[in-house]
Amino acid sequence: MKRLEFCALPPATGITRPDYEQVERVTLDSPALKVMTDLKRVKVVTTSPQVSLNNVHEHMIHNGVRMVLVTDAQQHVIGLLTATDLLGPRPLLVSRENSIPHDQLRVEHIMTPARKVQALKYSDVTHADVGEIVNTLRDAERQHALVIDSDGDGERVRGIFSISQIERQLGTHLEPTHASHNLAELEHELSG
Repeated sequence: MKRLEFCALPPATGITRPDYEQVERVTLDSPALKVMTDLKRVKVVTTSPQVSLNNVHEHMIHNGVRMVLVTDAQQHVIGLLTATDLLGPRPLLVSRENSIPHDQLRVEHIMTPARKVQALKYSDVTHADVGEIVNTLRDAERQHALVIDSDGDGERVRGIFSISQIERQLGTHLEPTHASHNLAELEHELSG
């Protein structure tokens, strides 16, 4: 039987990385599904509610995400946690209000519980364009949106919209929600 030959690893050998620059370019008129992370194709990053904030932060960095779904033992979504939740004032406030040392805070202390999470319906998303998703996220002042779909077992998170992903695919930076979208809007705000 034939065998392959080993060779010496050359000095200063690099590592091949995923080519994140090869994202599909879209316009505001493109179908919204082109910018949705489809969980039928991409594995979602999850965490447990008992994980420490330091560990979940490392987990998010390692996976290159700014949001994780928090799941129970049955893999039901019980909340979500964003980088803003993790790195913003929430941990300090929870630590003070509940007399919990910061290094003992866990995901469950600062996550947004599922009952407070709003999602978009997949059936609506299939008929929307990128511009409508951008406007929806801006109006809600959100960086992410979950998309839910029904299957034989009930409701499931089917996808995720992320402003940063949409920006990459549009090839442009989207102004924050409070910024005027164009000159006409700015003139209207100034005259009002």
